[in-house]
Amino acid sequence: MKRYWRIAVLMLVLVAAAVAVHVSGLGHLLGPAYLQQLIQSHPVSGLALYIGLFCLGNLLHLPGWIFLAGAVLALGKLWGGMATYAAAVLSCSVTYFLIRAIGGDALRVIHHRYVVSILRRLDSHPVASISLLRVLCQTMPTVNYVLALSGVSFRHYLLGTLIGLPLPILLYCLLFDYLGGMLGWN
Repeated sequence: MKRYWRIAVLMLVLVAAAVAVHVSGLGHLLGPAYLQQLIQSHPVSGLALYIGLFCLGNLLHLPGWIFLAGAVLALGKLWGGMATYAAAVLSCSVTYFLIRAIGGDALRVIHHRYVVSILRRLDSHPVASISLLRVLCQTMPTVNYVLALSGVSFRHYLLGTLIGLPLPILLYCLLFDYLGGMLGWN
């Protein structure tokens, strides 16, 4: 029963954070154009703030492509992609530790055969499973939450994230660079 309380506390924390972002107006500011301007106006501090906003955005279910587009438009496909890769890995790691600290491995108490089957597959091939999830879902917050609550080790989580993120980030970089050039955004 204690683990169900942990999930309830986790939900309350996330709702409170989402309300705070909404009330502050930060959610309306975040967009590719704002991030592009932030990075271009303040190369060092803007990049650090970009990474912090990426971490916050990932926790609050903001789409990762917003951050990728802003970085690519500001820094180009190579440096923007590298900045996004670093920010994405850090963001996924922060999410893992925060969600795990609050919720623990709460999914392990669910004894539904479907959940048990998924967790068994994750346990048998954690790095390959996480890598595939990253290719398909990138930094999707729901995936981060589920993986953190699944009891998978951080070592496997990080390794799968490092392996799985480069391909989708590369493809998105090429797309946003092309769109930026075609539409005159950069």
